[in-house]
Amino acid sequence: MTTLQALAHFLAQKFATDRYPPDEQGGIYKPSARPIARLGLALEPFSGIDNWARENQFDALWLHRPWQLPPDALPDDIGVLYHHLPFDEHLTMGYSPAMAEAVGLQTLEPIGFKQGQNPDGTPLPKRHIGMLANAPEQTFAEWQERVRAVFGGFDEAREGQRQPINRVAVVGAMNETLVHEAAERGATLYLTGQYRPSAKEAVNETGIHMIAVGHRRSEEWGLQALEQLMVTSSAPLATRLYRPL
Repeated sequence: MTTLQALAHFLAQKFATDRYPPDEQGGIYKPSARPIARLGLALEPFSGIDNWARENQFDALWLHRPWQLPPDALPDDIGVLYHHLPFDEHLTMGYSPAMAEAVGLQTLEPIGFKQGQNPDGTPLPKRHIGMLANAPEQTFAEWQERVRAVFGGFDEAREGQRQPINRVAVVGAMNETLVHEAAERGATLYLTGQYRPSAKEAVNETGIHMIAVGHRRSEEWGLQALEQLMVTSSAPLATRLYRPL
């Protein structure tokens, strides 16, 4: 068994939360001293979360967006962990080695960054928001099938002119600057969560191919990746994902 504090520390290290301002780091949302052997994972609270926790005999929950959790929704001794932005940037569209492996990318290079501040105004270390890497050459149709196989689908795909498609940018944002940088660094495919019309001109100018997976799909993939990550924690832990019907 483990504790809520130990799991919070484990995830703080994995998500490098010291690079985020205190109000964005996540951690323990609802404290509890109950030993943890079974952990439930969900993106947000849902109707019947109390029954789900009870039926699965969870000792704690992890939620991506916990803010709509009613105060009395869970027994007092079931703790809650949460990570919002750190989860998005590490396990959805961003600099994510786990996602790179799933998509088939090799030798990652960072692209784009964010930088927060401490409460006293001093800068925090930069955080990369995307990755650029070589990949086995495939046609655009084959890349669409690859994305569909990994994520279960995609929201939008726009075929470009750049060939061959063997260098991919995976970025958790989409604007003209990032698209141009990706193209200048040799990317022929831009993989992101949501297509931004403001970047249309840059996409057309560079001829880069684009696939928007969809924010929800990327989160659901990240939740599965988080479950696999929790298996590597120091203590044996049984996990279960909430999968809406």
